[in-house]
Amino acid sequence: MSLIGATLITTCSGAISDWLGRRPMLIISSALYCLSGVVMFWSPNVYVLLLARLLDGFGIGLAVTLVPVYISETAPPEIRGLLNTLPQFTGSGGMFMSYCMVFGMSLMKAPSWRLMLGVLSIPSLVYFALTIFYLPESPRWLVSKGRMLEAKKVLQRLRGRDDVSGEMALLVEGLDVGGETSIEEYIIGPANDVTDDQDVSADKDHIKLYGPGQGLSWVAKPVTGSTVGLVSRGGSMANQSVPLMDPVVTLFGSVHEKLPEMGSMRSMLFPHFGSMFSVGGNQARNEEWDEENPTREGDDYPSDAGGDDSDDNLQSPLISRQTTSMEPPAHGSVSSMRHGSLMQGNAGEPVGTEIGGGWQLAWKWSEREGQEGKKEGGFKRIYLHQEGVPGSRRGSLVSMHGGDAPAESEFLQAAALVSQPALYSKELVNHHPIGPAMVHPSETMAKGPSWGDLFEPGVKHALAVGVAIQILQQFSGINGVLYYTPQILEQAGVGVLLSHMGLSSASASLLISAITTLLMLPCIAVAMRLMDISGRRTLLLSTIPILIVSLVVLVIGSAVNLGSVVNASISTASVIIYFCFFVMGFGPIPNILCAEIFPTRVRGLCIAICALTFWIGDIIVTYTLPVMLKSIGLAGVFGLYAVVCIISLVFVFLRVPETKGMPLEVITEFFSVGAKQAAAAKNN
Repeated sequence: MSLIGATLITTCSGAISDWLGRRPMLIISSALYCLSGVVMFWSPNVYVLLLARLLDGFGIGLAVTLVPVYISETAPPEIRGLLNTLPQFTGSGGMFMSYCMVFGMSLMKAPSWRLMLGVLSIPSLVYFALTIFYLPESPRWLVSKGRMLEAKKVLQRLRGRDDVSGEMALLVEGLDVGGETSIEEYIIGPANDVTDDQDVSADKDHIKLYGPGQGLSWVAKPVTGSTVGLVSRGGSMANQSVPLMDPVVTLFGSVHEKLPEMGSMRSMLFPHFGSMFSVGGNQARNEEWDEENPTREGDDYPSDAGGDDSDDNLQSPLISRQTTSMEPPAHGSVSSMRHGSLMQGNAGEPVGTEIGGGWQLAWKWSEREGQEGKKEGGFKRIYLHQEGVPGSRRGSLVSMHGGDAPAESEFLQAAALVSQPALYSKELVNHHPIGPAMVHPSETMAKGPSWGDLFEPGVKHALAVGVAIQILQQFSGINGVLYYTPQILEQAGVGVLLSHMGLSSASASLLISAITTLLMLPCIAVAMRLMDISGRRTLLLSTIPILIVSLVVLVIGSAVNLGSVVNASISTASVIIYFCFFVMGFGPIPNILCAEIFPTRVRGLCIAICALTFWIGDIIVTYTLPVMLKSIGLAGVFGLYAVVCIISLVFVFLRVPETKGMPLEVITEFFSVGAKQAAAAKNN
C-alpha cells in the first residue's frame, strides 16, 4: 500500500509543486508522515491500517520526488552533490534504527506491531517543525513566479552574503526552455595586455570583466579561426574516441578535463572574480522588481512588460535605458542601474559575473545587416568557462594566432555557450520600445510548463537519460534486496553463523541486517565527500563493477554447496558489499542527476515522470522477488540482477554525463547543444 500510495501521488506531485512551490509540498509530506503514524498506532482493523499505509506512501512519494529537487535548486554547485547524498545517509540511518528496534522486538514474547508502526509519528514531528519554521522556499521557484525580492532574500540567507546579484541573474536565465545555443571560444586577459589582431573580433564583441582593484579590468575576446578548446575537443562529432558515446557525455567531459587544480591562475589573476557587482550598503537602493510593486518613481521611460521590471537587486539581466557608455567603476563595483549600464547597445561594454564552478555569465549586444540594409540587433547570453591552467601569451597565443607578445603576459582560454537571453523578446523589439526590450519573469512563466516543452531536443534527451537510469537502478534489484534482506539471509542459512548466541534464525537475520545498514553509513559518508570531487559519473563507473562481482559471487555461493558455514559466510559478505557500494553510487546518483538535468520551467514535470518510473520499477521488483525466489532460487534472482548491472555499466559509460560543480542552467544548455549535435550526426 505504501508503494501504491507513493506511485499515485507522484503522478501529480511535479505539476502541483510547480504551482504551489516546493516548501508547501514538503510541509504536506511531513504532515502525511505524522498522520499516518498516528492512524497506524490507533487502527482498529486491517482496513484502517491499509489506509494509514496509503497515507504513509503519499508522504514518501512527495519526499522522494521533491527533496532532491529542493536541494539542487538551493545548494551552491560546489556542494550540491554532497547535500543531495545526505538523504541517502539519513535514510540508511533510519533503516539501522528500525532494524535495531525490530530486532529487539523479535526477542520479546509478545511484540507490539502498533508500537513498531506508530513510532513513525515521532521523527515526523521534527520533520514538520523544520519545514514550517526553518525551511525557505526554493529561490528558483520564486524567480519563476516573478517574486524577485523574496528570492533575493532567500539567497542572501542561504549564501550568507548580501551580494547575490550574479546568482539572481543566473536564475532568471534558467527560465528559458530550448533555444538556439552555439559553442564559441574566448580568451581572457588583462585589458591592457590582450591586443587586437586579425584573429580576434572587434572591440564591440569584447566582454569586460571587472576586478577588485580600482582601474583593474580584464577582457574576454571571441576567437575566430582557432582549433583548440571546447569547440574542437568537445564539440566535434568527428573527434569522439568512442563511436557510440553520446555527444552530451563528450561535451561535459571536455569541460571537466580542463578544470584547473586548486590554486590555479584563476585564483591568482582574478582573486575576487566572484564579486563583479556590488549591492552593499554603499549604494542607497529602495527599488524593487517584484510583481507586488507595479511602479517605480522617477523613471522617464515606459516599462517594457507593462509592469515594474526594475529590481536593482537583480542587476545583471536588467538593462539600463541610458545611452552613455559605462566607465570602469572603482573597486570593481558596477554603478547604480539608474546611472550606468550593464549592457549598452552599440557603444557600451558588456560585463560578466561569476555563477559558480568556474563559470561566468555575461551578455553582449550583437548587430547584423537586416533587410533593406538596416541594422538589426539583439542581446546574446554567454556562459564563459576557463579552460585549464593558463600559460604565457608567448607560449599559447603564438601557437593560436601566430603573433608575438611579452612573455610575462598571461591569459585564460574560455569556452562559451552563446544563446538568446530568457527575457529578451523579439515581439517587443518589433514595437520599437525605448531601450532594450526585456519581459518580466512572471510573464515568461505565465503559461507554465507544457507537454510541448518535453519535446525540446535538450529536454527530451535529458528525460531519456533520467528515465533510463531510474529503470536500471530499480532492476539492479536494490529495493528487492533491501526489503527482503532478512528473508534472503535466512534462506542463505545465516542462522548457522549466530547459532551459538542462542538466537533464532529470524532474529539472527534481523541482527545482520542491522549490522549491514550500520556499515553502509561510513560508505555513504565517503560518497558524500567524493560526489563533488570525483563526480557522479566516476563514482558510478567505479562502484557498478563491484556490484556485478558481488552478485556473481552471491550466485556462486548459492549454486555451489561449499558447506553451510561457508555458503552463509559468502552470502552475508556479498550482500554487505553489494549494499555498501550501491549506496556509494547507484543509490543516490540517479535522483541527483534527475534533479540537475532539467530546465526550471519543466523540472517539476520531468522529475515526476522520473519518479513515477522509479516507483513503478520498485513495485515490479518488490512483488516479483518473492515469486522468483521460489521459482528460480537465490542464484537465479541475483544472476538476473548481475545482468542488469552489466547493462547499467555500459549505459552509464555511453550516455550519462558528468555534472559535478556546474550550475543547473549551464547543464541544461549543454544538453540542448549535445542533443542537437546528436540529431545532426544522425541525419548525416
